[in-house]
Amino acid sequence: MSADITAPAEVAVTAPQLTKTARQARRRRIRPSAVLTPLGSLGVALGLWYAASYLLLSPDRRFLVPPPQQVLTVSFLDWTHLQPMLQALWLTAQVALVGLLIASLLGVTAAVLMSRARWLERSLYPYAVILQTVPILAIVPLIGLWFGFGFTSRVVVCVLIALFPMIANTLFGIQSVDRTHHDLFTLQRASRWARLRKLELPAALPSVFTGLRTSSGLSVIGAIVGDMFFKQGEPGIGTLLDVYRSRLQSEDLFAAIILASLFGVAVFAVFTLVARLAVGSWHASADRP
Repeated sequence: MSADITAPAEVAVTAPQLTKTARQARRRRIRPSAVLTPLGSLGVALGLWYAASYLLLSPDRRFLVPPPQQVLTVSFLDWTHLQPMLQALWLTAQVALVGLLIASLLGVTAAVLMSRARWLERSLYPYAVILQTVPILAIVPLIGLWFGFGFTSRVVVCVLIALFPMIANTLFGIQSVDRTHHDLFTLQRASRWARLRKLELPAALPSVFTGLRTSSGLSVIGAIVGDMFFKQGEPGIGTLLDVYRSRLQSEDLFAAIILASLFGVAVFAVFTLVARLAVGSWHASADRP
């Protein structure tokens, strides 16, 4: 009889440990699909690229979509072609990261302020929506007149494009805290600052990092757009894209597009890793295989 009574207790004690152990083992295990699926999609993309070059285009028009090996030999393996692209990409990376940092600080601050008072949310949030919906190309001339046509204007474009996801996701995370948790802090007579610091911001971290990952990609796009329109100073990768397009340097154009895309993927991957490290294992997203 005693064995029957103690058995559920043992299961109750060991179940969380087994769950935690299984979760850790699943994270450490590298599934073949995690490697084979990206390689398969890469193979399909290269196959479509070759088909477009050799099947859809005649030899005299093949310069419009040069085959992959031609892009590799002409642009990536020739240092005289690759060096200016890497230098331009470095400048674009600086613009994108500075713009992302400013957009993140402004977005989180604005979301915190709006969460403190409903009248602030009603006053500021419509302007954030308008900022997101206004075509950035329509206000590029104004940005150039106000801030010049160099590095600062490129950063401003990044901030304008990347700001709204930070505001929307951070505000959503703060406002989505469970009501029972708020009741617990109310019973402890916690101050508004303590509630924000110990409850709302930690609970909003998954949403904040979702906004950060979205804004990181938008910031890269903003930096490239800024390069194309604000050409004073050193050229960015967007400037080179415009130059290669005008000169019909198809191999260099494709190579620059690939480098810019890889940079965007790398930024997204870095912030995804940072999100997992910051959030830890307590959020449901950490359990995804």
